[in-house]
Amino acid sequence: MAATLSEILLAPDTQPKVMDDCFELIEQEVSDKSGISGTAVKLAYKTVTAFAPGYLRQTVEWLLPELLESIQPFWADFRASGSSEFGDYLVKRSDEVSAAFLSITDARAEGSGRPTIVKAYRTVRGSAGKQVEAALPRVGDLVLKYAG
Repeated sequence: MAATLSEILLAPDTQPKVMDDCFELIEQEVSDKSGISGTAVKLAYKTVTAFAPGYLRQTVEWLLPELLESIQPFWADFRASGSSEFGDYLVKRSDEVSAAFLSITDARAEGSGRPTIVKAYRTVRGSAGKQVEAALPRVGDLVLKYAG
């Protein structure tokens, strides 16, 4: 039986590299944002990093196992399909993938107990689906880098 994404990407020798790549992916996505919603995303990011240094990195570490578990079915289907680009595969299923990711982040945000973080998250939540969808090609590339 093939190893799961969690087994591959959370392996002790791989996880620190994956974490660094996740954080870089987030910074690239935030940097790429423009317009009104982009300004809101950048402000929320700045708020979180200013008021809770290290919180974002810690949050990524907490969320990563759940996020990997949520895309495992997509990964299995992708591998069976014979497709070559996981990012393209995720984009074609962007509604399902973003809903899976956002159900996890919604629950975490509400349970964080940090009003500043919750407020920043709520500020960008309305456009979060589009933000997640925009990141899917990079997410796919990241997964392929380690599991492909």
